[in-house]
Amino acid sequence: MKIDSSEISALIKAQIKGYESKLETDDVGTVISVGDGIALCYGLDKAMLGELLVFPGDVYGMVMNLDREDVGAVLFGSDRKIEEGDTVKRTHKVVEVPVGDGLLGRVVNSLGEPLDGKGAIPYSKTRPVERIAPGVMTRKSVDTPLETGIKAIDAMIPIGRGQRELIIGDRQTGKTAIALDAIINQKGKGVKCVYVAIGQKNSSVAVLVEKLRQLDCLDYVTVVSSAASEAAPLQYIAPFAGMAMAEEWMEQGQDVLIVFDDLSKHAVSYRTLSLLLKRSPGREAFPGDIFYLHSRLLERACRLSEEYGGGSITALPIVETQAGDISAYIPTNVISITDGQIFLVTDYFAEGQRPAVDSGFSVSRVGSSAQIKAMKQVAGSLKIELASYREMLSFSQFGSDLDASTKKILAHGAVLMETLKQKQYHPYPMEMQILELFAVKNRYLDELSKEEVGPWLSGLDSFVSANHADVLQELLKKKAFDDELTAHMKAAVEDYIASRK
Repeated sequence: MKIDSSEISALIKAQIKGYESKLETDDVGTVISVGDGIALCYGLDKAMLGELLVFPGDVYGMVMNLDREDVGAVLFGSDRKIEEGDTVKRTHKVVEVPVGDGLLGRVVNSLGEPLDGKGAIPYSKTRPVERIAPGVMTRKSVDTPLETGIKAIDAMIPIGRGQRELIIGDRQTGKTAIALDAIINQKGKGVKCVYVAIGQKNSSVAVLVEKLRQLDCLDYVTVVSSAASEAAPLQYIAPFAGMAMAEEWMEQGQDVLIVFDDLSKHAVSYRTLSLLLKRSPGREAFPGDIFYLHSRLLERACRLSEEYGGGSITALPIVETQAGDISAYIPTNVISITDGQIFLVTDYFAEGQRPAVDSGFSVSRVGSSAQIKAMKQVAGSLKIELASYREMLSFSQFGSDLDASTKKILAHGAVLMETLKQKQYHPYPMEMQILELFAVKNRYLDELSKEEVGPWLSGLDSFVSANHADVLQELLKKKAFDDELTAHMKAAVEDYIASRK
């Protein structure tokens, strides 16, 4: 049998030609099945994980599964217009959102599209929603306070710029209230804020936005909302979109506060997607990479060193517990990722202790490095005093005859608890917090009844602001108590006590 070289050449050329035509069609695929916000597509051999796809009716999707035979994509819109056999196209781009100052004062969805009816958002730049967190060498240690204006937190659980502090507790214990007060307290401090609502009711988000507008705080806040009525893919991508917006400002050297409300619902949306994509379920039906999901999100919050701009992102993730169980799967995951937690207790909330912060379980791993020295000096013993009070309180229930020292601890502890009570939407300036804690620490209120503490402190704030403003200015200038400032502060408090007689 004679082999003709010209025939072999023609065969090879035909194969090459066929391969080239296949290359050109790799960007287009076919929908095999669609439903529940998930589309399986055939023919997208070169699709990449996280790549944006275009479906009929201008519906966008994102590649989340790369299987041998097909590609699994999640849809960022209604799947009603998409049918089996429809064409799907690659975009060669990952999912991106608009960034920049045009987003301030606006309410947007997970893709950065406006929801507030104020028209298109002006932007000149977009950023991918997924990004590798800054490396260790580009970071700087946290040493600048991010003041929340909440006495219980700024005194005992200080938050620094670039920290990740978890807010955790049962339903209706004031978790969002703490985050909202922290946002309100940034007014005039040059900190931009991003509030990410995941799986919330539209009405709840509308009330929050309206409150920010009334308090004239909306001009430095961006609200990213993915409501409970929206598809799971949009809820899944919402916190990553918010983080991308925050990173733009951080890399310009600015400070940002971002709130994720809440990551429990985010985990549920990811579980929904994973089960629909037929990924193997693990504990509580969550997929095995649920920890990585939240760690790669929260690791992006940090403080950059000066040579990289010196900006920071402070993250306040919120997690909901069931019956106070912080040992459940998602709470323990997020606790281990963050730099501390603010634990809110239903019993305290019901007793009228607002904010209902449990000083025992709550901790800040950045600690007093995120406090000014004057606050450390007046608040250093707070946690121990509250722990002693709680212990004595439970002990005193069993015995009626109490010795003098026990009565003293109980009286002082009751004053402390009343001092840490605070109304919502009323953040305190740092100097006022220090003034009140100074008065409590020096036992000026121990003779008062519980009902008298609040009015007494309000009067002190007003009196010192009006008659001893120079002492507050001295405190802000020195930021630490020396003998002179201590004497001036004591004189101001004693002057107030004398004025009440």
